[in-house]
Amino acid sequence: MPELPEVEALAMFLGEQAGGRTVERAELASLSALKTYDPALESLVGRRVAGAERVGKYLCTDLDGLWLVTHLARAGWLHWRDPLPAGRPKPGRGPLALRVGLSGGAGFDLTEQGTEKRLAIWVVRALDQVEGIARLGPDPLSEGFDEAALAAVLGREAGRLKTVLADQSVLAGVGNAYSDEILWAARLSPFKTASKLTADELERLYHALTGTLRKAVERSLGQAARELKDAKRAGLNVHGRAGQACPACGGTVREVHLANRSFQYCPGCQTGGRALADRRLSRLLK
Repeated sequence: MPELPEVEALAMFLGEQAGGRTVERAELASLSALKTYDPALESLVGRRVAGAERVGKYLCTDLDGLWLVTHLARAGWLHWRDPLPAGRPKPGRGPLALRVGLSGGAGFDLTEQGTEKRLAIWVVRALDQVEGIARLGPDPLSEGFDEAALAAVLGREAGRLKTVLADQSVLAGVGNAYSDEILWAARLSPFKTASKLTADELERLYHALTGTLRKAVERSLGQAARELKDAKRAGLNVHGRAGQACPACGGTVREVHLANRSFQYCPGCQTGGRALADRRLSRLLK
């Protein structure tokens, strides 16, 4: 899933490539992806791209008074096309969800691989008209987000750290991969209760949270959209690396499956050497 660093880089890339161009085509290929009907998708045609920005994990394109907002979900992506294919896409076929053609012959496709089809698109007059954006928690990289702000949001959460960090109503932008990386960098168990961190643990978590995300953003900015996935994988220490050696302690990275996804951690760095049983109904380590 694209998370804060990748969406930040996609927004910068799209702004640089599309900024100043005019929308000439807006063609929907996945009817279920479009979540709004007023304004109509066709109302984007003729509007100039004023820029693009990230809000949480939402990619938001400013079109002179309207916003094209996209949540890429787990398997969505943006592909820049220059030149853009001339043919009109056929609805319901393949991974294409939306094709946007711009002046100069270029444009971009929004696609989603797999069968889940959770990529979502909105055309709105204001960003807070998107329900998910309206309920976002604070952005960890926003100005003024300090250790006290983190303590305030975590102090209200009785859930496990792994779950809380990826809850967009608590913190905006962090998902499955970076929550693994943040907890590893902070040397904290994924299942420690969020509201019961000691002062030392809170300090470690704050620096791991902001430091991990800033490094990932720095690594991603300037990359073309097609290069971002490889850049993300190359920068991960434990996520997606079950069975490999931990780069910090040399121990084996372990994996736990929960519901329809998995996460990774290092027992030596995070759980006092104790391994979590990899069973869906196993008792979770505190």
